[in-house]
Amino acid sequence: MVATPEKQHQHPAIDATDSTPSDRVAVLLMGYGEVESYEDFANYNEQALNLLTAKFAPVPTWVYPPLAKLLAIFDLHEWQHQHDHFISPHNHIFEQQRALIEEKLQEKWGDRLQVFKAFNFCKPFLPDQVLGEIKAQGFDKILIYPLLVVDSIFTSGIAVEQVNNALGNIPQGSDHWVKGLRYIPSFYNEPAYIDLMAQLVEEQIAESLAKKYLPSQIGIILMNHGCPHEAKGFTSGIDESQALYELVREKLIHRYPLISVGWLNHQTPLIKWTQPNADLAAKNLIDLGAKALVFMPIGFATENHETLLDVEHIIHGLRQKRSDITYVQMPCVNEHPEFCQMAADWADSHIADLLNEQGLTVNPSLKLETMNVDPHHHHHHHDHNGHHHH
Repeated sequence: MVATPEKQHQHPAIDATDSTPSDRVAVLLMGYGEVESYEDFANYNEQALNLLTAKFAPVPTWVYPPLAKLLAIFDLHEWQHQHDHFISPHNHIFEQQRALIEEKLQEKWGDRLQVFKAFNFCKPFLPDQVLGEIKAQGFDKILIYPLLVVDSIFTSGIAVEQVNNALGNIPQGSDHWVKGLRYIPSFYNEPAYIDLMAQLVEEQIAESLAKKYLPSQIGIILMNHGCPHEAKGFTSGIDESQALYELVREKLIHRYPLISVGWLNHQTPLIKWTQPNADLAAKNLIDLGAKALVFMPIGFATENHETLLDVEHIIHGLRQKRSDITYVQMPCVNEHPEFCQMAADWADSHIADLLNEQGLTVNPSLKLETMNVDPHHHHHHHDHNGHHHH
């Protein structure tokens, strides 16, 4: 697999005479991003530790830089030596998703809308860099749209965290340049997405397994992004991901009885992760009589090293012990035209709201350190000796 470092996507400037800033919306499509140069491993890991691991692992922050370098050594061994100079296709796929979603949306909204991509961990597409470009092009209404992981405010929420950090530096006494904001946290319960997941599994089985195995002999592992059970009070995504699994399972279970969730966990020490992991789920289905196993990532919209390398490792380990089983590794939904169309559709109503609403005026210098509000102040009308008090 060969990939070349991606050039920053340049959006053509729009003539201010064609549309005023308040008439336009920037969709900020957000993914993790993945390294395309092995020299970037340590920096990538340090940012991931700060943004993700810090929310659930009891690790002091001073450990992050040396730990990131240590993890980079393992990453280098895995990607370069075990997987023959592997380069993640994530960034390339994400750009295709961005372009297709923008194409679908511009069919309706024209140049009143542009879709920008931001990566949580990879320059030159860090959120603060991309928001700077959005501001420079005159946009003042933003739709924050995390796309990679289909869960909750835990992983999708780091997008909001980074956007807030980027938007926090406003000169004293100035009105904020952002006049409108919307957010799409997840699409775990969107009927169109659930139907597509089930459809893709059924098509794969019909193509490669249906003539060889009875339906009851085909095991299906629906893979979700792993979640820690305790995340310092943060909603970790278990509820949303579990609901997604149940909804897809319901579409398939009557035809294919052997179905299990399979969590792709980061096996961090001292942390309790969602179970069964994908490896254990596969072993359980084999025990129940599965002769073929289908690994389908439903909790990831974009291919990445977890859905590729981690699943490959799982299948390799299983095959060493059970070579009599047929293993099928399915791709993420990626730039599937039907998915990109529905992703555009989910954004449509939020774009309409932003275009139709009156712009916000927010002046950060007006913030109050503490606000005490009398809970009775607005709800009681007192009459004392003919004097009325509101």
